[in-house]
Amino acid sequence: MNWSSHQVLEKSSILLLIGILITVAIGGIVEIAPLYWLSSTIEKVQGMRPYTPLELAGRDIYIREGCYVCHSQMVRSLRDEVERYGHYSLAAESMYDHPFQWGSKRTGPDLARVGGRYSDEWHVQHLRDPRAVVPESIMPGYSFLATRPLKFSDVKEHLKTLKIVGVPYTDEQIENAAKDLEVQTRPDGDTAGLLKRYPKAVVASFDGDPKVVTEMDALVAYLQVLGTLVDFTKYQPADFKQ
Repeated sequence: MNWSSHQVLEKSSILLLIGILITVAIGGIVEIAPLYWLSSTIEKVQGMRPYTPLELAGRDIYIREGCYVCHSQMVRSLRDEVERYGHYSLAAESMYDHPFQWGSKRTGPDLARVGGRYSDEWHVQHLRDPRAVVPESIMPGYSFLATRPLKFSDVKEHLKTLKIVGVPYTDEQIENAAKDLEVQTRPDGDTAGLLKRYPKAVVASFDGDPKVVTEMDALVAYLQVLGTLVDFTKYQPADFKQ
């Protein structure tokens, strides 16, 4: 092999540019072409469902208040992360997120598996005064959420919009959106319809005040559902192609 043959490319910027374009084109075809023969790049798992209207409202508040800046929602497939947070995240767990909340920085802990780890009371106290439960926390307080009624007059339109971009909300879920949002904060209410439409939905007076649905109710409802929909006792890491 003539090791000096590459000098032809080094001495001609035009030939070098053409060589780069050919290399990039071949690499792009190898990576992109197979996707045209796949119906989906996300493996379906049992348990995943769209957010309830209350959880969805809580997610909007989570984004509005910038929680995603300090908290990621993706457990990497590394031993230390799995031991600390639980099973590594699956693509299917974010399939209904617009936008997803994977994040790239952890000033605070990852929240992908926070659902059910703490009581509603703990979350409310933590949001009111973070240092009351985590002395070393630098998180600001969000006590105002408990006094601010949740505005959800447009929740039906919100679900309709998400359906357009692929979230499989049914006509029944859209029609009952406002009712489902309110009843999720009423443990003594008629929750049969809500639980039928949204399995594993947590029904509770999240902020402790059942008289009014607040932004605190919505945010805590969202936090309590994170990582709870997939039963990982039925799956092993080898079952998924990451």
